[in-house]
Amino acid sequence: MQIHPAKGYHFRGINRVPTQEKNLTAITEFFLLGFQSSLDLRMFLFCLLLVIYWGTICGNLLIIILVSTSKILHTPMYFFISQLSISDILLITDIVPNLLHVLLNNGGTITFMGCIAQLYFFGAVEALECLLLTVMSYDRYVAICNPLRYSIIMASTLCVILTIMCWLPGFSVSLIHLITTSQLDFCASNIIDHLFCDVVPLLELSCSDTFIIQLEVYVIGFPFVVIPSIIIVVSYTSIVRAVLRIPSSTGRQKAFSTCSSHLIVVSIFYGTIFTVYVVPTKRKTLTMSKILSLLYTVFTPLVNPIIYSLRNKDIRKAVRVTLHKCRIQ
Repeated sequence: MQIHPAKGYHFRGINRVPTQEKNLTAITEFFLLGFQSSLDLRMFLFCLLLVIYWGTICGNLLIIILVSTSKILHTPMYFFISQLSISDILLITDIVPNLLHVLLNNGGTITFMGCIAQLYFFGAVEALECLLLTVMSYDRYVAICNPLRYSIIMASTLCVILTIMCWLPGFSVSLIHLITTSQLDFCASNIIDHLFCDVVPLLELSCSDTFIIQLEVYVIGFPFVVIPSIIIVVSYTSIVRAVLRIPSSTGRQKAFSTCSSHLIVVSIFYGTIFTVYVVPTKRKTLTMSKILSLLYTVFTPLVNPIIYSLRNKDIRKAVRVTLHKCRIQ
């Protein structure tokens, strides 16, 4: 949908630089529309997102503190969960504070470099979460399919190496995408009809040849989305086969319970990602695209600590022990 100044929006942050060949448009800032709706609805969304933001920060910080201080949580699985909590905090902090400003003002400006930086951290953290969820699936595979050698295979050294292999590629490869995107030229409009700076709305505004960047999206997306999803599917296929071979129903239930939380988180994360970026955009309205974007940028970081805390007896026990220590002191 093309927005024109005549409809009440102004092209602030656009400097036209005359050249011999054509007029180039130098964008200094973008205008994010957010949800164009009534004041009451925007205030409701503002309050809701503010509560979700602080709830997400507190919930994930609680998991990080518990994993760091509680001895019963000093295991590979909880170490990876704490890393996932860190990435959730980074993701929601990258998106929500500016989104709250946009909702409060019925749209808001963001500088060109601020938009590119938001896009960079968004892409880097999304790649990080994909790799972390893959490593966590491998951890569950070893725990269920090779339990006798679990402590040997998943030693602390390997856990640190796997974590570094999750952090470095995401933030390094996204830097390439950052450089190419920052070199785009933009024509006529600087209005982004979205909640934050995402790659698709930026490409739609650009008057440059975006073939290389679109190719980068697929080339980068393959090792960070497709390959991890294949590894997760293969891991859980092996897990299901191993669990079904357990003779007792109690043993099968216990084995499934150790990976059910992770499986739920994976389903939510990949389900929303594929819905937004794989399902053809022609089948989705702009409002639907914005709502789906909220699911994986705001909803997923919120439900991750809830799923892991409510469905995990070790974390619940660690909370009780910590609260008991605080009362004694």
